[in-house]
Amino acid sequence: MGRLVPAVTRALDILELFLDGDGTLSAPDIVRKLQLPRTTVHELVTTLAARSYIVQVPGQPGRYRLGVRPYQLGSRYAEQLDLAAEGQQVARSVAETCDETVHVAILEGTDVIYIAKVDSTHAVRMVSAAGRRLPAHCTSVGKMLLASLPDSELSSRIPDGAELVAMTPNSITDPGALREALAEIRQRGIAVESRESNPDVSCVAAPVRDRTGQVVAALSISVPMIRWSDERLAELEQLSAKGAAELSERLGHRSVA
Repeated sequence: MGRLVPAVTRALDILELFLDGDGTLSAPDIVRKLQLPRTTVHELVTTLAARSYIVQVPGQPGRYRLGVRPYQLGSRYAEQLDLAAEGQQVARSVAETCDETVHVAILEGTDVIYIAKVDSTHAVRMVSAAGRRLPAHCTSVGKMLLASLPDSELSSRIPDGAELVAMTPNSITDPGALREALAEIRQRGIAVESRESNPDVSCVAAPVRDRTGQVVAALSISVPMIRWSDERLAELEQLSAKGAAELSERLGHRSVA
């Protein structure tokens, strides 16, 4: 690995400061936050402003905000993103950590479509596969995605009189019961399904968000019942949330602390 260039590192540190607070900074703010010499900050700020990375705030002399260049770079990055490819990489990392099967799925109508899957090293049959479609209400990823919909959109997709297919005896088939389950998922931020799509497997899922904060996918971990327990569930909830957060970050989402 090559040597880091101090001047470039400091310039990037300055740009990252604009991610916090109200998005505006003065040179004294930067000096105080980064503990850099005033002369160094002045030179870096002048250079960043000359290249349109930062601009002066109208009506506030001496204060700066991000300029157009970071937006242009971010837009180009967003254009190159591939949810399936990014999801496959994150799913592989999560699977290596827990040695269970990991999925990433999106919602289409009332079904989920799996766009990424990494298998466990254990030989257990899963009903899912990349590109396969399953009823959303029978899966943890699907319930997570349904829970993210506004009430009006959820009602249009699954009206009160809808007939919900059962994949196992544990599948939810009543729209009212499904709405109750989704309300709990919405509150917890995590979806769990117990043998609802496969009689031998349970799953836990967390939401994946894009740069606007919109839920665009869900990441799940599927575990055979022989390795399922309340203690394992708590571990898997944390791991699925961490994986979903990593994928969200790759898509440009920035969580608010």
